Amino acid sequence: MSRKSFIIVFAVVVTAVCATAAFMQITSSKMQKTKLTDLKNPSITIRKSARVLEVYDGDKLVRTFDMVLGFSPDMDKEVEGDGRTPEGEFYVFTKNPESRFHLSLGLSYPAKDDASRGFAGGLISIDERDQIVKAIDERRMPPQKTALGGEIYIHGGGTANDWTDGCIALQNEEMTELFAAIPTGTKVKIVK
Repeated sequence: MSRKSFIIVFAVVVTAVCATAAFMQITSSKMQKTKLTDLKNPSITIRKSARVLEVYDGDKLVRTFDMVLGFSPDMDKEVEGDGRTPEGEFYVFTKNPESRFHLSLGLSYPAKDDASRGFAGGLISIDERDQIVKAIDERRMPPQKTALGGEIYIHGGGTANDWTDGCIALQNEEMTELFAAIPTGTKVKIVK
């Protein structure tokens, strides 16, 4: 390759990299500044490994927040006190404006899959399993005091490190914005 060809190829590559970086910065900046008002079909996806909470309106990603998890975040929640953040599909069953961690959105953990696993593993009784299934079918709060644990919330309190008992924590000012925009019944998916 001649020196002239090398310089042309190098210039094209540098230009492409710079343009891509600029586009990503502009896109990210716009998304971060998007206000969470008038969401028509809100949902939340929590990406545990990336420590990111994403807010969608339908299929459109409208906002991301940095967040932290339970003190043992790498695996799916199994039992009360394990410090793990559950994985699966949930919904917001309550909004607590008087949370000790600023504000909070209660998630419908344990879900049906958790109840089935817990029953099969001998952690909960058939009655407890059935109570969880019925609560989920009726879109209300599932039992929170079984061996599977409960009281999993998205709340404020800060994002310095993984410090919760299994909840998802945001900065207080971001939690204020999320709390105002997300109604009960909102779908929440938590993935690795």
